[in-house]
Amino acid sequence: MAKNSTSSTTVPDTAWLGRGRHLGPEPEQDVRRNLIALKAAGVLDDYLDLDPVEAARSTVLHPRDESADPGPSARRLFEARWRVAGDVTVRAQLTTYDPESRRKDGEGVAWVLAAEAEQPWDAHWLSPATMFWPDSDRVAWDHDTVPGVRLRTTNHLPKDDDELRRRLRDCTRQSWYVHVVVHEAMTPDARGQQPVSTFLPPSLRHRVVEHRGTPEQAQIADFAMKRELGVRMPRGGGVVLPTAGQGLEYEAERFTVRSVFLDGSEPTELLDKILEFVALPRPLPADAERALTRLRQGWHLLTPEEELVHAQGMVTKYAEALDAMTKSRDLYQEAAEAAMAALAEATGGDSPPRSVAAPGPGKTEGSPLSALTKAFGRFREPKK
Repeated sequence: MAKNSTSSTTVPDTAWLGRGRHLGPEPEQDVRRNLIALKAAGVLDDYLDLDPVEAARSTVLHPRDESADPGPSARRLFEARWRVAGDVTVRAQLTTYDPESRRKDGEGVAWVLAAEAEQPWDAHWLSPATMFWPDSDRVAWDHDTVPGVRLRTTNHLPKDDDELRRRLRDCTRQSWYVHVVVHEAMTPDARGQQPVSTFLPPSLRHRVVEHRGTPEQAQIADFAMKRELGVRMPRGGGVVLPTAGQGLEYEAERFTVRSVFLDGSEPTELLDKILEFVALPRPLPADAERALTRLRQGWHLLTPEEELVHAQGMVTKYAEALDAMTKSRDLYQEAAEAAMAALAEATGGDSPPRSVAAPGPGKTEGSPLSALTKAFGRFREPKK
C-alpha cells in the first residue's frame, strides 16, 4: 500500500480521497460503531457492512468488471450514503486491508476511502473520514501510509538529515495528503502547538498533514527542502509542499508564507495558501484511481428508486440478449438450409436437402458448412 504511482488524469472535483493506517486492535469494530451511531442520529441515510469476496461476486452495477474487486488482501468493505447541502447525495466506500508485511510490528491495518458527491466538492461539507472513523484522539485511525506521520496533530521533522530528506520524499511521492511545513521561530506554548488543520473547513481537516521544524532546525530543514523539492523553509514561516507530478501549476514562492504566528490565533495567510493549493489540479494516483473506479462500478447500497431502475435495466438487457440469440438462430437456420440446397444442386440431387437444426454447443462435425466444403472438394479433385 505504501508504494504509489501516478496516472495521467487528475482528481475529479466531485471526489474526496484518503488512505492511511489504523494502529488499534479492532479497526472494523470502530467503523461499525461509528456507522451505527451516525445512522441512529440521522446523519447517514444508510450503510452496508460487506465481506469483500461476497461483495465482488454480487457487484450490482458492473458484475463482470474486475476493477470492482477490492483485491485479495481486503479484510472488509463498508459503504455509506448521506446528504449534504440539503439534497446533494454523497456515496463513499471504505476498504480495510491486511498489512503488506505481517512481520512488522505496529504497521497496523491499512485503509482506503473514496467518496464522491453529485456536485463539485465543497470544503465546508462533512468530512467523509468522520462518517466511518470516530473523530476521537483515542482511536488511532489517522496514521498516514508514510511511517511516523499522522493527521490531526503536528509531526516534528526528524533530526537526522538523511531521515529528514527521506520523509520529505515519501510525503510528496507516496502520500495522498497535502503536506505543510511550519518552522517554529521559538518554542511555542500549548496554544501554539495546536495544529493548523483545526482552523480548516471540515472536509480539509483530514486532508492536510502538518510538519513542524524546531527553532534549531531552520538551517537543516531549509537545506533538505531545497535539495529534495526545490522549495525554501523561511525562518518562522511556512510552506505548502508540492506533489509529485504536479508540473507547472506549482510555484514555490506562491505557496510560501514568511511569518506564521504560533500563538493560538488563526494563521489566515497560511490557510489561504492551503485553500489555493487544494484548488489546483492534482494528479490522480493509480491506487486512488482504482479506488474511485471501485466506488463507481462496484456500488451496492442502492436506494429503492435506484434498485427499480437497475431491475428495469437488467430486464431490458436480458430481452435484448434473448432477441439477439433468436435472430442468430434464425440466420443460422436459413444459412444451413441454403447450404444444403446448394449441396443437393451440386451433387445432382444425390443428397437431397434436409432441414438442419441449429447445432448445440461444441457440435461442429457434420455441419452444413463442412459438408459443403467436402462436396466442393470432391469436384475439385479431378481437375488436379
